[in-house]
Amino acid sequence: QSKMKVAYIFMSDHAREILENMILPQMEAGVHGADVVGMVFFFDNAYMLHKDSEIGKRLAALSEKNGMMLVGCDYCCQQRGIANDLVFPAGVGCFPTIYPALEGAKPDQVITL
Repeated sequence: QSKMKVAYIFMSDHAREILENMILPQMEAGVHGADVVGMVFFFDNAYMLHKDSEIGKRLAALSEKNGMMLVGCDYCCQQRGIANDLVFPAGVGCFPTIYPALEGAKPDQVITL
């Protein structure tokens, strides 16, 4: 039986807490209950993808393992001066590039936190 495929959009002030303390540990332990096919980061949440971020390093490791897409909002990353300093394989993008990438991953749900 295949798992539901989800994509997360991190927008709120509390998104880091939810990702760091709930989602990441569950994914790392293999008990999240859904296949996460993508994560998109807006506003200050884009800092989580910075190459010096512990969360970014954990996300990169998961992405390399499962192929999950990691994207920082291009405008948000440029505004914060981090567009060229994201963990690999994270990239910067905007809705016109995010939509086709997620379409290929075929998420069942997109969840905004």
